[in-house]
Amino acid sequence: MQTTPVRWTTDDLELFAGDRRNRYEIIDGELFVTKSPSWDHQSSCGNIVTVLNNWSDETGLGKAAIAPGIIFSDSDNVIPDVVWASHERLKHLLDEAGHLTGAPELVVEVLSPGEKNEKRDRETKLKLYSVQGVQEYWICDSIQKKVEVYRREQAALKLAATLFSQDELTSPLLPGFTCLVSKLF
Repeated sequence: MQTTPVRWTTDDLELFAGDRRNRYEIIDGELFVTKSPSWDHQSSCGNIVTVLNNWSDETGLGKAAIAPGIIFSDSDNVIPDVVWASHERLKHLLDEAGHLTGAPELVVEVLSPGEKNEKRDRETKLKLYSVQGVQEYWICDSIQKKVEVYRREQAALKLAATLFSQDELTSPLLPGFTCLVSKLF
């Protein structure tokens, strides 16, 4: 007897509305449940959003947010750690309730411990963000103090650089932005 896997939808997430201990995401109809992020994880997210928003304040080009949630479709609903979107794109991405409904230019994930978490960020989310049109994706490893930078090359996100603590992080999306990688952790 063959069973059909359950396909979760955005509406199904209402079942977990009262749970503040876990994070629920759906990718291609599959439910991913993770524990709330640790102090160090959230500290890194705070550092990343701070450097992005400091640059954004200076340039007036966009805005960064921590864990905004993106509803790409009924079967793809994720909560990236940090996103940055230009003001121009943001006008078209937000629904009436203020939720993102499409790809921001930049998505950042800070790796959480565990093989399943790493695989989700390095493979499943990389594929989703690539298909959805994200221009740049940073995977931040706070243990190894490194950032893997993926950039859109033709129709897919490809690894462009792996940067370590002493390296400067820059981006063609963010003219004039520069940050020592060690400042993110």
